Amino acid sequence: MHRREFLTGTAKSMAAAGLSVPLFRLAQTDTPTPPPGKPVEKRVTPEYRILGKTGLKVTTIGYGAMRTRDEAVIHRALDLGINYIDTARGYLDGQSETIIGNVLKTRRKETFIATKFKPNTLQNMLRLVDDSLKALRVDCVDVIQAHSLTTVESIQHPDTMEILTKVKKEGKARFIGFTTHRNQTELVKAATPMNFYDTILVSYNFQSPPELTAAIEAAAKTGIGIVAMKTQAGGYADANMGNLSPHQAALKWVLQNKGVTMAIPSMVNYDQLSEDVQVMGSAMGWLDRKTLYRYGQSIDKTYCRMCNRCQDQCPQGVDVQDVNRSVMYHEGYGDPELAFGAYCSIPEASRPTPCVSCRTCSVRCSHGLDIHAKMSKALKLFA
Repeated sequence: MHRREFLTGTAKSMAAAGLSVPLFRLAQTDTPTPPPGKPVEKRVTPEYRILGKTGLKVTTIGYGAMRTRDEAVIHRALDLGINYIDTARGYLDGQSETIIGNVLKTRRKETFIATKFKPNTLQNMLRLVDDSLKALRVDCVDVIQAHSLTTVESIQHPDTMEILTKVKKEGKARFIGFTTHRNQTELVKAATPMNFYDTILVSYNFQSPPELTAAIEAAAKTGIGIVAMKTQAGGYADANMGNLSPHQAALKWVLQNKGVTMAIPSMVNYDQLSEDVQVMGSAMGWLDRKTLYRYGQSIDKTYCRMCNRCQDQCPQGVDVQDVNRSVMYHEGYGDPELAFGAYCSIPEASRPTPCVSCRTCSVRCSHGLDIHAKMSKALKLFA
């Protein structure tokens, strides 16, 4: 994810005004490892919340390991007190769990581990869980999640519920949950009275609709532990932001909702870790709100809110939301490999190939995105 550096003069003027100053950071993903014993950030006091009915005492900033290849960065996160790592069987083509497993060889007792599997047949789901345990070098994970569910039927599917129950009963996972990028409000509301899921990992940021905020708060009151992903609203680097970085402000916005236990931003280098970890215990101020307002304006016609209102609008069956998410990984995160993988996971019949011959796009984004331009961009990026 591309991140902005604060200019030295800006930082000094902010400090003089008594304002919180985010650390300088690079936007590159290949930041060199600092010399051993030489920290790159100021001392951090971890902030904790309880992950719903699980009772797990977790830091409000967890580690999103979706894109992390450098074990040293994960080690540094644990040194700073972060005690929750989120990964998945499919991240980095299966390498993410292996990387984390190398860290856990000596540090398993210092952190809670959450991983995910894509619902499939009973046999395949059991195999995926066992493969995760083997890669992570553990006998049991703290949270196992059915990954990327999209409908109420999917969170109530007998096979998925059977596997999660079996894995928990056999001691391969302490707690169970699901993740979602689509129909989120609907799914959170449906899961709340089920008394089945311990956790929900949901895409949530300052661009999310009020109804999702209300659903999260209601679910949290019943004991469901809510974890937030996609907290940076794409992480776009845009010239209209000047020298302001919105990333600390975006995390503060998420954590001001007490129904959210923790945010798990994706962190791939020391600079991103330095910036994000310092949010723990920080309140949101006027400068944060101003920064987010300006960032919101900057990405207004670029960022897909994943509201799902475009679903089924395309007569050719193009999955507009997932195509937009793939483009976001490329343009916002600055991660072509992740973007291409996400695009390839879209069924071929749902890709925007028919858009080439459409003179007029029938899909209307309620937030004003130019859908035809977005689909054309996807075809150009992933051809």
